[in-house]
Amino acid sequence: MKRRTCLKLTGSAAVSSFVLSPQFLFAGQQSSPQSALIFDAMGEIRDVYTPALIREILSSGLNAITVTLCDPKTFEGEAVDAARSGILSYDRYIARHPEYLVKATSVNDIVKARKENKLAIFYLFQNSTQFGRNLDMVDLYYGLGVRSSQITYNYQNWAGAGCKERTNAGLTAFGLELVEKMNDTGMLIDLSHANMTTMADAIRVSEVPVIVSHTACMSVYDNIRNTTDENMKLLAENGGVVGICQIRPFISNLREGSFEHYLDHIQHAIKVAGVDHVGIGSDRDHRVIEMSDDYIAELKAEEGPNFNPDDWPLYMDELNGPRRNEVIWERLKKRNLSDDEVEKIMGLNVLRIYREVVG
Repeated sequence: MKRRTCLKLTGSAAVSSFVLSPQFLFAGQQSSPQSALIFDAMGEIRDVYTPALIREILSSGLNAITVTLCDPKTFEGEAVDAARSGILSYDRYIARHPEYLVKATSVNDIVKARKENKLAIFYLFQNSTQFGRNLDMVDLYYGLGVRSSQITYNYQNWAGAGCKERTNAGLTAFGLELVEKMNDTGMLIDLSHANMTTMADAIRVSEVPVIVSHTACMSVYDNIRNTTDENMKLLAENGGVVGICQIRPFISNLREGSFEHYLDHIQHAIKVAGVDHVGIGSDRDHRVIEMSDDYIAELKAEEGPNFNPDDWPLYMDELNGPRRNEVIWERLKKRNLSDDEVEKIMGLNVLRIYREVVG
């Protein structure tokens, strides 16, 4: 029996027993962001964050997060240099704050972090260009602690086509080999930023579940970064998880009042993929952001030619700060989701796929 088939047969029971585990829920407590497990499938932890900000992030209930290591808009030798630099930078940052942060390479690290009131940080590449065409590089980065990588970032690379590529190409021959290699290594495949053909190809050929860690629903709001209902259904059928992001231009064209649209995306994803296959993938800063001249200059430096002033601000006012998980929790409850459903969306579904694929 293939591993994927086995996961389909056993996944529901495994998730159910994990939800009830005393390691992750404190008996006798009312369900809340602080008592449940919250796992952001892709968000930001920056080395400029102060200890005070990290403490507030922790007190809001966040237990685990997957972070982007480096600029994904690089190729060839530059991509390798950026990857190496990103790993070293995050390693140093975590080492400077051992009282708050844990470098995570397995689900057991989340268990440890929760017991010690620390934040477990998993490493992600948002492209596969750091592998070049050398599959041995997957092993190298895995040995350095990287546990997830996207196949593409917006445009064509050796493995597949991104969502902004002009053709509708899917996985390349190398892309097929890369999927197999990542499966064998235990590195989670992330299909954020892929076009729909590459995404569907990778979902179908992967022998283990895959994630689309930060996206939104195309049928709720038509944006090139969002995912079709067809692919969300396919993802769920194969055990995957879709993370709904908090980037305002992907959610709505409204500069005010877009938060209700964000909740609409979550509920639509639940309707399409099922409550066991939807998570939170914020893709957002935890700082309270003001659109000052200094911050705009920082954005221009980071985004380069991708910077479009019409897209800003990226944030939704209700989620602009370190306590956003509490806000999402309470508003999902007001939309009549049960405690169990909210806990799955806020962390347990992402936890489940990490346990199945990463270990």
